[in-house]
Amino acid sequence: MVIIQAKARRKASGSRYKSAVHKKRLGQMGYAPTLTGLGQKKTAEKRATGGHGKLTLKSMNRINVYDPRSKKYVVADIKTITDNPANKNFVRRNIMTMGTVVETSAGKAKITSRPGQEGMINAVLVSSN
Repeated sequence: MVIIQAKARRKASGSRYKSAVHKKRLGQMGYAPTLTGLGQKKTAEKRATGGHGKLTLKSMNRINVYDPRSKKYVVADIKTITDNPANKNFVRRNIMTMGTVVETSAGKAKITSRPGQEGMINAVLVSSN
């Protein structure tokens, strides 16, 4: 079944809205969450509004890490996922979202980007090796 991000047809009380409700439109279509995993780089192109494309990240094993002390970026390898405040089961399944703490070759880093929406992973170094 298609996920639609449109106004509800019924109120919270269960009664219908008086305004005319139109059919489902392509621009209102939503998607299931991407759930970016840990592994070799895999991307997918999704249709966005106006015929534009959105690059989603299915899996990735490299990360752009910002070091606040030296004020420089480093491309590091992701070793494992340490903590995910979005869902504790994402740690077991190695799923990365915004706010996830990962162990990298540069140290522990917190993801600041949205991998499933932006197609890349950026992070800030929390503690170095």
